[in-house]
Order: sequence, then structure tokens, then C-alpha cells
Amino acid sequence: MPWFKRVEKGIITPTEEKKETPDGLWYKCPSCKTVTSTAEHRKNLSTCVKCNYHDRIGSKEYFAILFDDNKFVEMDEKMTSGDPLNFVDSKPYPQRTAATQKATGLHDAVRTAYGKMNGQDITIACMDFAYIGGSMGSVVGEKIARAIDHARKTRTPFLMISKSGGARMMEAGFSLMQMAKTSAKLALLAEEKLPYISLLTDPTTGGVTASYAMLGDFNIAEPGALIGFAGPRVIKETIGKDLPKGFQSAEFVLEHGFLDFIVDRKELKGKLADLLQMLLPKETPAEAKPKPRKTQKA
Repeated sequence: MPWFKRVEKGIITPTEEKKETPDGLWYKCPSCKTVTSTAEHRKNLSTCVKCNYHDRIGSKEYFAILFDDNKFVEMDEKMTSGDPLNFVDSKPYPQRTAATQKATGLHDAVRTAYGKMNGQDITIACMDFAYIGGSMGSVVGEKIARAIDHARKTRTPFLMISKSGGARMMEAGFSLMQMAKTSAKLALLAEEKLPYISLLTDPTTGGVTASYAMLGDFNIAEPGALIGFAGPRVIKETIGKDLPKGFQSAEFVLEHGFLDFIVDRKELKGKLADLLQMLLPKETPAEAKPKPRKTQKA
């Protein structure tokens, strides 16, 4: 029967007329392998619709989630790294910086901004892993320090969203100095009794974990986030013992008292707003303030 075999031979469709599925239409969860449309995945805030795996996102997405109507004022937007050590690995550091900026559209591994979250003024610093692994260099430290100064000046709470591989090797000692610098600024924030919330996302490691990421009044994390200082191999060789499974997951860290709670990304804005409402001092209503006494004339 003709429908079981090709009647006409030699039918060839030209390459330019072949129809292929465009790239980026589908998302496959790396955890449960569920396939969904990219549009649906983004609508679900880049979390898996089946297993709730939290995919990595950057400052652009976090700002859109947290700031009301995605309206905010970015600070120190054009600040970029210098090359104090004339560092060269496979390419000179300035070339690597320029190439990364072109590929990501970012100027460095952190963005800082202020705006409103559920009507409450807030200052936010958010790291981007896409920029040299979210590494902490002198620009990262300076922008965070300035964001903290802005929070102190405007009397607003400060939120730090960490996502980093640690200190930036191209800046060596200059990078490590940012640990002390940011920690000192956070101490000033604490003296003025302004709330500091640290959100640790996947991954938060190295010098970032050893400094500002773990200094929050509340340290919180996303589900399944990798949180640690050194890598498993280094730790195992140091202590000479086998490590428990998943010992650097947010859930393990929470169980051992290093986190206050884990929050789903879809509930993040609401949970943060509720937390700040509890932390911020309540203003005394105008009608509740004592009225000045009237003096009687003699």
C-alpha cells in the first residue's frame, strides 16, 4: 500500500526550508528531569513546577521579584575593577574583565539599589554568579560598603543576596581586604540598630561565606543552596574523615544552627516584608503623642 512506502523517490527538503524548534523554548530540570516551557519556568520564578528545584538567577530577576513594580534606583552602576597587580593567567585581567562585561552586560559581580518592597523602603545588594563566578573583588566590597552607608544615611533595612565562588584570585590581597571592610561596615549598621538580612543562594562559598554572608541579624537561604567555605575535598583532606552526604546544603546548615530559616523563592518577598515589619520600630501615631501643656496667664 502506498501509504507504507514512499511513492516518489528523491524528495529532498532544502536546508533553508527545514523547520527546527528554536533554542530556549524548553527547560529541563537538572534534578527531576521534568521538561516544561521556558515561559512557564520563568513564570514560576525559575523554580521547577514538579520538584521545586531552585534554578540560579541573577540580580535582574531578584530585583524584579523584590522591588515593587520592578522600580528601583541603582547605585554606582558604572564602577569597574582596575588591575592593581597586573595579573595575567590565560589572559590579562583587563581583557578578562572586558570580555565578561560584554558577555553578561554587567560591570562587576554585584549590583546595589534602593526602592520599595511592599511599600517599605529597603536597600539591596545582589551578587551575580555570571560575572567571574560571582567572585569578590575590590569593586564588590566597595559597592557593598557604599550600599550599607546608604542604608545608614536613609535609615533603611539592608538586604544582601549572596551568590559567589569566593574571593577573586586576580586581585589577591585586595580581594581579601573586602572581608574586613564589609564586616566593619556591617558593625556600624548594627550599632545604629538597622536590620540586616543575609540571603544565601546557590552557591555561597569561600571568603563571602566567611564574612558578610554569615553576619546577618537573620541568615536565610533558598532550598538546596550550596553553602560552605572550602570544597569537600579540601575539608576531607584536612580533617581526615569522610563527610556526611549533603553536608553543604542549606538544609544541613539549617539543621546545625547556622541558618535561621529556608525560604521558597515564590514566598521570598512576603516573608521578608513580614520579617522587616517585626524588626522595624513602630512609629508613634501623631494622635498618641503627648500634647504640650497650655500655660495659664497670670
